[in-house]
Amino acid sequence: MPDSKAKVAIFISGGGTNMAALLYASRLDNAPYEVVLVASNRPEAGGLELARTEGITTFAHSHKGMSREEHDAIMEQAVRDADAEYIVLAGYMRILSDAFVERWHGAMLNIHPSLLPKYKGLETHHRAIDAGDSHGGASVHLVTPELDAGEVLGQIKVAIRDGDTADALAERVKVAEHQLYPRVVADYVSRSSNPDFLLEQVRRRAMQLPEVEERASHGAPGWRTAGKSGKYFAYFSDRHHGESATALLVKTSGADEQAALIEGDPERFYSPKFYGPSGWIGIVLNAPGLDWEQVDYWLARSWRSVAPKRLTKLQDAADMF
Repeated sequence: MPDSKAKVAIFISGGGTNMAALLYASRLDNAPYEVVLVASNRPEAGGLELARTEGITTFAHSHKGMSREEHDAIMEQAVRDADAEYIVLAGYMRILSDAFVERWHGAMLNIHPSLLPKYKGLETHHRAIDAGDSHGGASVHLVTPELDAGEVLGQIKVAIRDGDTADALAERVKVAEHQLYPRVVADYVSRSSNPDFLLEQVRRRAMQLPEVEERASHGAPGWRTAGKSGKYFAYFSDRHHGESATALLVKTSGADEQAALIEGDPERFYSPKFYGPSGWIGIVLNAPGLDWEQVDYWLARSWRSVAPKRLTKLQDAADMF
């Protein structure tokens, strides 16, 4: 299945230097994202002209005289019209409404000129210098309703010189931002095809089930019920045995259900090599639109099929509450 590039909308309010860094990086070989929209709350923002020169669709609508929610709705509609999957804030000088942020949970990124969690908000360079810090820097983080409080996805340090001024430090941090932001955006939007990311997601979910241990089997990570009589209920397969998919292997009720699932959704399910009609099925992980709730369901169901009755009874009781 060929990988497609993630579609990114960039919000700006000014000259758009970070936007330009993101845009030009998107045109490098093997870049995992493309910029499909540059939008602004200021029609006169200089970055809009640069984007238009580079053939990027632009949108602008002033926020003046509008409620925050009304303006957010207009900007969001432009994003949806462009079929963007992610919003990247690059000098967008507007606080977004909580509802807008929640709708784009996990798909909206921002860059902040400090080493978060230090110095959230404004005057970051002054505060770092006044505190006697050895380094300032920048952080890329997920956007949450709480200002500058989302998960930090990447950081870069910039040394503070003796006698540094906030303006001088800001200039160097800006150069560093232009290196950091495209790299972090590229890593983040491509995580769905990153085997290490997918393995960690599966591992975390599997290990949350009762009395589970991880043990490799035939060169692949696997999870089984603990103890000498433990049985495997899941494996992680990263193109194992020459297969094209990164997948989770779990148990179904048998060959009939295995066949029905594959027939119903051959893009998501497949029969793993060397398993035959045994009831084991592969769930493709490195494909767009992966539903992690479905992964949770199959892990729990496969675990129940091999877990001792004393554990399944406890789990059944817990599920009632």
